[in-house]
Amino acid sequence: MPHVVTCFPRHRTHVLLARRSDAVGTYAGRWAGISGYVEGDPADAEADARRELREETGVESATLVRAGDPLDVRDGDRTWTVHPFLFEVASRDIDPNEEIGAHEWVSPPVIRERETVPGLWDAYAAVAPTVETVATDDIHGSAWLSVRALDVLRDRAAVAETADAVVAVARELRAARPSMAAVANRVNRVMAETDRTPAAIRDRAQAAAEAALDADDAAAARAAERCGASVATLSRSGTVRAAIREATPSVLIGESRPAREGVDVAAALADDGLDVTLTTDAALSSELAGRDPDAVLVGADAVLADGSVVNKVGTRGLALAAAREDVPVYAVAATDKVRSDERFEGETGDDADLYDGSAPVIVANPIFDRTPADLVTGVITERGVLDAAAVGDVAAEHETHARWDEEES
Repeated sequence: MPHVVTCFPRHRTHVLLARRSDAVGTYAGRWAGISGYVEGDPADAEADARRELREETGVESATLVRAGDPLDVRDGDRTWTVHPFLFEVASRDIDPNEEIGAHEWVSPPVIRERETVPGLWDAYAAVAPTVETVATDDIHGSAWLSVRALDVLRDRAAVAETADAVVAVARELRAARPSMAAVANRVNRVMAETDRTPAAIRDRAQAAAEAALDADDAAAARAAERCGASVATLSRSGTVRAAIREATPSVLIGESRPAREGVDVAAALADDGLDVTLTTDAALSSELAGRDPDAVLVGADAVLADGSVVNKVGTRGLALAAAREDVPVYAVAATDKVRSDERFEGETGDDADLYDGSAPVIVANPIFDRTPADLVTGVITERGVLDAAAVGDVAAEHETHARWDEEES
């Protein structure tokens, strides 16, 4: 039984499909992912996947999102073991080789409408985001995860036979990450603003995911205007990082224990050519006082209805230090991160991240903290800089969207 890899490069919300040319030995003219035979150990099929990406599309750099479990695909008397992979790529520009007769970036449900190689949708489903991956992901921020939640809603609607099945998924997604307001808000908006049919929800979720990415980009662009020559930050907000990359200030960043997300951000920004100083969380306030940055720029996993900001633990301390030094503090977040209420939903890290000894030590390892509105100069969104009153107006909008479930019940 031959082993093959099937790769799905993803950019924003679309994946790359390739129509196989006459130069290939099987299924010429059919649509497929980027695929080829496993030449080495099937247990290390990722190496073959990256080779196929490089040879067929010219993509040298891609971030592995997920490697799916191998699946057997049968077509008549032929059987293959398919190793599916989902990669994130930074651009839709590719350089196809002779094995690709045509290519197209599509919303994944389009796979079901094309004449494809056998098992292509099953291969995609094996690496597609799920309710579980949204609920358990501890690597990405809320903006990224909220878009993936919309991907899940779209994909499940594409295969659902009834609206009730999609409603059930929407409810699961809405409850998946209580600490991340954007996940629930973006799902609620889709369900509130569309006809309650699987096809309508599928199309609306796709459009909403693209709109969400645009909103995040717009918030980052507005934040770049507030950076000045130097900023202080912490943790890993994709929106903040985009703003800093555009403005190119010098950067002071806290390491963000216990997961130390700030370390990777510091390295990435330094590789981009920025002047970056990484420090410990404990030293961040004193380093801020000594450097007098033009602004503190932080992300937000949620903005509460009273204007307070929920973000990676350490944000409150950084904001207090900034107030002492008269440095403005901006949270950068699309308006979909505003909660419709003032409830703080936290998450807790493992005790062992702080202490794994045998003494009866009570461990407090919160992942998020709450920064009061009076310590936040403004929340920079795609609509502009919002004060606490304007945040309250946005919260009322989200409360209206959330009522779709009351109507359904």
